[in-house]
Amino acid sequence: MAMFSPKPGCPLCGIVASALPTPSNSWRAPAFSTDLNSNSTDPELLWKDQDFTAYREKSKPVSSKGHIIVAFNLHVPSLYDLSSTDLPLLVNIRNLATRLLTALDALSEPTTILNTQPTLLQRNPRFRIGFITPPFKDNQIPVTDHLHAHAYIEPSDLMGWWRGLAYGSLAWYAIDDLIAEIRETVSNNRVKSGYENRQNAPIDKVPLAGARSGTANGMETTEPGLPRVDCDLEDGETPTPTSGQAMLTSHHPLRT
Repeated sequence: MAMFSPKPGCPLCGIVASALPTPSNSWRAPAFSTDLNSNSTDPELLWKDQDFTAYREKSKPVSSKGHIIVAFNLHVPSLYDLSSTDLPLLVNIRNLATRLLTALDALSEPTTILNTQPTLLQRNPRFRIGFITPPFKDNQIPVTDHLHAHAYIEPSDLMGWWRGLAYGSLAWYAIDDLIAEIRETVSNNRVKSGYENRQNAPIDKVPLAGARSGTANGMETTEPGLPRVDCDLEDGETPTPTSGQAMLTSHHPLRT
């Protein structure tokens, strides 16, 4: 589809084009740079698969604990270009961001991570993963027409009050809320946005839940989704290794 082709001059299209694909389909935690005082504005590339490119925002992060951006490889202009068919992509963003933030969190809290040995998909209440919705934008990362998710570790001590508007309740769309609300529109198994234990709801264990819709007589009414290949690394599965210790001892071959 022409509308999803790379856009000349788009910063995120340039980052996607420069990133090398992660060479295997098994999860390997990235070897994050520990040079936080570097003046380089180049993104620290962490991951690239057939759908997404993830990098660490080091030039203008909102948190000193870590800020990661997960960009669609396709030049998708906005959330409104997604349909229920793309629910697995949103689940994959959430899973990938959770894994990357868990590995990044281990740099500052290694004792906690190693002692608890959480699974990679366990949610951490300090992790925020979501989208900034137009017309709001992060004035320090002002890309508005190439869809990308922000993932960071609280506290957001580098945000500032003006920037905080983009990450506040008016503009921020948490990815869990987006997934739940799309599922509400196509599924009889309601996952209400205010459900206090939604992250452990049975429907959330099925990445494809809500991706297809139809009528009572068996006629499918699923809307077309983004162009993509069939083989996915994520699809909601928990890969190995599953412990924080294993994440710390692995190395990402993309880093030099």
